[in-house]
Amino acid sequence: MKSLAAAAHRHLLFLAALMTLTLAHPAFAQSEHIPASSIPTADLIQPADLAATLQSTSPKPLILQVGSHVLFAEAHIPGSEYAGPTNQPTGIQILKDRTASLPKDTPIVLYCGCCPWERCPNIAPAYNLLHAAGFTHLKVLYIADNFGTDWVAKKYPVAKGR
Repeated sequence: MKSLAAAAHRHLLFLAALMTLTLAHPAFAQSEHIPASSIPTADLIQPADLAATLQSTSPKPLILQVGSHVLFAEAHIPGSEYAGPTNQPTGIQILKDRTASLPKDTPIVLYCGCCPWERCPNIAPAYNLLHAAGFTHLKVLYIADNFGTDWVAKKYPVAKGR
């Protein structure tokens, strides 16, 4: 009985060590969460203000959704484009590709809306990427709770699909 318990203990220690080494490998390591609160307040736009901008006749900004495709397909801001979840390398690449040829003074609004502002894994990486690339008219839609609560439920314009 004692040897069985000792063997099980060694097996668990081996698995723990293997998991530690695997997760420490760069291919498996998760990136550190960058909080949305790191985005300067001056670079935020409130939902009501963006909705008003969309109703005006002035040129509209490029609006990029940087969250999940499922969320985008369910409901998104009319005219917005899906730019991939920027907490993943594929999303970062989609965003880089989409903005690579744009003039640095292009008005851009980023939004996600997957979850409460503080927990959003996508918005700060997207903002940081475009800010570092030199975009000078960059805004982030402040979504306190989620897209459903802070946009759809307030009866702001919505499109579905894609």
